Amino acid sequence: MKETMSDKILIDKNGPVTTITINRPRAKNALDREASLELAAAIRAFEADEHAKVAVLTGAQGTFCAGADLKELASGVDYVPWAGSAEGPLHRAASKPVIAAVAGHACAGGLGVALWCDLRVAERSASFAVLSRRWGVPMSDGTTVRLPRLIGMSRALDMMLSARMVSGEEAERMGLVNRLVEDGTVLAQAQALALQIAQFPQIAMRSDRASVYAQQDLPIQDAIARELALASEARQREAQAGAARFASGAGRHGELPGAVKRDNG
Repeated sequence: MKETMSDKILIDKNGPVTTITINRPRAKNALDREASLELAAAIRAFEADEHAKVAVLTGAQGTFCAGADLKELASGVDYVPWAGSAEGPLHRAASKPVIAAVAGHACAGGLGVALWCDLRVAERSASFAVLSRRWGVPMSDGTTVRLPRLIGMSRALDMMLSARMVSGEEAERMGLVNRLVEDGTVLAQAQALALQIAQFPQIAMRSDRASVYAQQDLPIQDAIARELALASEARQREAQAGAARFASGAGRHGELPGAVKRDNG
């Protein structure tokens, strides 16, 4: 089922998977102020939809996102900080998994959008860079925080200080990209992965995900205590039934529901 926030943000619901598309191809899917606020609204709508389990975030017509619309910024319109403002789309992690489907460029704030997602599936020809370095536009999308946590400080500083372009293959090697796929297939591959994740018992999946995010700021024993607390509901509502399915023969040999085949070239 297709919906629109406006012509700038498109929403397509297919069972438990919601696809959110940045639709400004003439601007390389750069987000102007209106589009950034509509993206934030689309994310909130996904979170509020009890039938939606996983989202895929992508860009229209072969480009992921070129960041903030610098032409709008040059005209004197200030933009809402995407991560630093409560109104911004990247202010906090979503309450449910989001997968970035990256084709073409994910540059400047577009890199920040990809980093905000839980997983990144990218085409071989995709590229990642902090190109805003050339224009004196600082990062306000969480990139300076999320990038070093994801790939390490040394690699993050290399990308942020040099503004060099990182290919899809290099991005996979450094851990920036989770899955590398052939050109023209990224949206279908990301949606298939989203559907697989949506078929898992959701309470345990979400509590484990929440624990992963929470542990980054905690001493190890506090993080383990937090893991235990977050797992409480799943232990009570899902664990015994899941163990019974295993005992009856389900999931033998590591079989997964709706398994996605990895494209390793």
